[in-house]
Amino acid sequence: MDLYTLFPTISTSFIVISAILVAIGWALIVQGKRDAHKKVMIWGAIAALLFFIIYVSRTAFVGNTSWGGSDEMKIYYQIFLIFHIVLATVAAVFGITTLVLAFRERFAKHRKWGRVTASIWFVTAITGVVVYVLLYVLYPGGHTKPVWDVILGA
Repeated sequence: MDLYTLFPTISTSFIVISAILVAIGWALIVQGKRDAHKKVMIWGAIAALLFFIIYVSRTAFVGNTSWGGSDEMKIYYQIFLIFHIVLATVAAVFGITTLVLAFRERFAKHRKWGRVTASIWFVTAITGVVVYVLLYVLYPGGHTKPVWDVILGA
């Protein structure tokens, strides 16, 4: 495994871990185990943050992977990717909001937001894994320039 596939594999693993922790946290709160729920959800948020840090670092310093499949499939991939990116952005904003509500002990709103946030997060994690499989397993492509090289004209 080279540098171009190592970071995406690690970052995608953190998204999967995050989704699993959110599912566990949801089950814990249903069982009334508030302290365990809080701890697991914080770890889920940390896993999501680690994904984000690795993803942004890779984009800035290594570059991304371009589509390696056929030109006919590229438009479908791009539409799917845009859906995933928008969903992930919404999930991140909702996740931060849900965490803030919990830390401010506004549990009625936290409960309402949490159900929606977790559901969106599960779909985001699944679509993220699909993007990974498409780019690194089924249709490996070339690599783009790091953002810093693009900005600096290197």
